[in-house]
Amino acid sequence: MIDYKLLKENSQIIRQAIIDRGENINLEKIIALDKKRRAGMTRIQNLKKERNDLSEKVGKLKQQGKHPQGLIQRAKELSNAIKDLERKQRSIEEKFSREIQWIPNIPHESVPVGKGSEKNQYIRGLKEPPQPDFDVLAHWEIAEALDILDIKRSPKISGSRFILYKGRGAQLERALLNFFLDLHTKEHGYVEIFPPVLNPSNCLYGTGQLPKLESDMYKCSDDLYLSPTAEVQLTNIHRDEIIPDKKLPIYYVAYTPCFRREAGSYGREVRGIKRVHQFNKVELVKYTKPENGYDEFEKLMNDAERAVKLLGLPYRIMLLCTGDMTFASAKTYDIEVYAYGMKEWLEVSSVSIYEQYQARRANIRYRTSKGYIDYVYTMNGSGLATPRVFIAILEDYQTKDGRIKIPQVLRPYMDGQEYIE
Repeated sequence: MIDYKLLKENSQIIRQAIIDRGENINLEKIIALDKKRRAGMTRIQNLKKERNDLSEKVGKLKQQGKHPQGLIQRAKELSNAIKDLERKQRSIEEKFSREIQWIPNIPHESVPVGKGSEKNQYIRGLKEPPQPDFDVLAHWEIAEALDILDIKRSPKISGSRFILYKGRGAQLERALLNFFLDLHTKEHGYVEIFPPVLNPSNCLYGTGQLPKLESDMYKCSDDLYLSPTAEVQLTNIHRDEIIPDKKLPIYYVAYTPCFRREAGSYGREVRGIKRVHQFNKVELVKYTKPENGYDEFEKLMNDAERAVKLLGLPYRIMLLCTGDMTFASAKTYDIEVYAYGMKEWLEVSSVSIYEQYQARRANIRYRTSKGYIDYVYTMNGSGLATPRVFIAILEDYQTKDGRIKIPQVLRPYMDGQEYIE
């Protein structure tokens, strides 16, 4: 949620953010509602003050043995007028709340302006990955040959775009998750959380998935949704709380399955497991004081990058442009790995900082040692999501004789074996 003060004091910042992000929002309507809302609040406060002054005057006159019927009648009229205005005010507030939730976050000044991925900015890593000296099979081909994914039978269980890992494939998936969790807890100092996967709408509103992305999510009964990312659970742990500043920063990590209806375009993406409706992901979330926010954000990105480095995968880091970021993000880096079989870059981590946007929606604040209260900064990143890492391992660690060499850091989780064969 944006700071309401911007609507009154600097609406041009919001207007420019809407343009840069390519959003279609009637900001003038929202500004008009805000003016009407604030005018109504002032009118109600003034009438309450007048009523309170009258009540005090009536009380004094009654103590003097007088019965000021005219003043009593005026106080009743004021009370009725206040009730009527408060009813109208609630309606205005509800309309305002519905409209303002569609305003996206303000991009950080370092974010490049643009509407498509071609405007994303290269930060570091490989610009051009070295090419192998043999024809690398796509992951679905090598997986079928090694019998580690059952792409044909998985639709019998849940429909298309779901993954059935099998044998050494299931073991590799589990190894990745355990490696990521161990890395971030033991080396980077995150506290591990194992949360529920069902989330009510207020949690999803708090992190910015609702209402913008509702069509991408799986809704269950009783206002519950299957989690699209553990960002939702980890960010809402401290919803409606005031955190003592001595406890900041807070680092959380969690593994969860994630569920999303969106499956991308058709064509070549139909093959394999690049875009699926359910996938596994280890998520990193931080709460920080505003003055430390961007330093902690860079550290979080380095933590996610560390996982890719240790796996030995060819990768690059891209800074997303305004039109390619998520609705709630102020700045986002994508970490992409190169898959030799598919011959393309695959995003395995999206690392975003939200500044106080999520904290305002979820009402997450902190108290300084001097008693001052403000909203925290929140940020998150995949550390990592497994399907595309799985793809990259099958394609980048593939050998000429049709085996998969297991990355060194994963071997302790796979009985010390060197190959999947």
